[in-house]
Amino acid sequence: MITAQAFSTIEAIDRCAWNDCFVDELEDWDYYRAVERAGIDGFHWRYLTLHEDGRLIAATVAFTTAYSLDTTLQGAGKRVSQWLRRRLPGLFDIRLYALGSPVAEQCHVGSASHIASTQRPALLRQLLELARQDAEQAGIGLLAVKDASHRDRQWLDVCRQAGLQSMPGLPGAELPINFASVDAYLGSLGKSTRKDLRRTLRNQGPRTEWRRSVHDLLPRMMELYEATLARSDLAFECLPAAYFREVLNHLDDRAACVLYWVEDELVAFNLLLLDGQRMVDKFFAHDLARTRQYNLYTRSWLENVDYCIEHKLAIYVCGQAGYASKLRLGCSFVGNTVFFRHRNPLFDQLLRLVKIFVRPDRSDPALAAAISEIQ
Repeated sequence: MITAQAFSTIEAIDRCAWNDCFVDELEDWDYYRAVERAGIDGFHWRYLTLHEDGRLIAATVAFTTAYSLDTTLQGAGKRVSQWLRRRLPGLFDIRLYALGSPVAEQCHVGSASHIASTQRPALLRQLLELARQDAEQAGIGLLAVKDASHRDRQWLDVCRQAGLQSMPGLPGAELPINFASVDAYLGSLGKSTRKDLRRTLRNQGPRTEWRRSVHDLLPRMMELYEATLARSDLAFECLPAAYFREVLNHLDDRAACVLYWVEDELVAFNLLLLDGQRMVDKFFAHDLARTRQYNLYTRSWLENVDYCIEHKLAIYVCGQAGYASKLRLGCSFVGNTVFFRHRNPLFDQLLRLVKIFVRPDRSDPALAAAISEIQ
């Protein structure tokens, strides 16, 4: 007999049993415990599990928050929504229960290693139903799935069969590492991009430092992070200093922070997750003035590509932003879909109209090009 349970802390779930449902995932039990301990304001965590004879057989992460419907707006649309917000506070805000995580690359829905592929769709349906019940108990009407990966066809099918509405999510960018050297990588790019990158490499750049502990640098790192966040149109969560500290503390050699120094001044940092197969770029923060002077984003990109080549990592997973640059830099894209439904039929119909205007590709041509490349 299968039983379903929802927990408010991942520490209530056995670490090995959880990780058996997510084999080879960098965002595993340790990562989610670090996120939980970081105490990100405005988010409450849920961990949904299915058990058979006392054994964990399927699981996923979820969260609750007050969601702003204009989160994915950019450009003129964002300016209009901000104008409306000043006159009608709370206009775009709605309580949300979402499967997935605001600080994960996709909605991970895992099953134990002994579960056959043919059994998995039934388990996914049970997890989705558990989420619906958990949301109702919390008094939340809007249920969503954040970033269901197009690589998980079973999960996409289950969400569609459940009658959830859908719209494109932010694609994940990846760079397959099949180059023998950075020079070979540059040779794979377009002429103008290759020329720009080689010019960057010729010029003197900042000093780089790889570290596993950054306690002494957190105040300066947070200055860089907050300045970078303020320039972003797509900010969903605001990470505290504890996030960077906890991730580095609890993931040991599977997390690193690359620091960029101009003399004694920290001008940029890059938080990375690593294993023997891939690098996941979690966040890059930088001093905008120094970026223009030293081309910091490009330098961090080449530093990461060089590391992947040297350590024979097969893939560089490079996030859900900066699509214009990533198209030029040779990335491929993995599609994500956002699913949602409000239990109130009238609100659900209203959201069907709203999604036309809040689609993330409406105001970003590069993002639209990335999404069209996937379809």
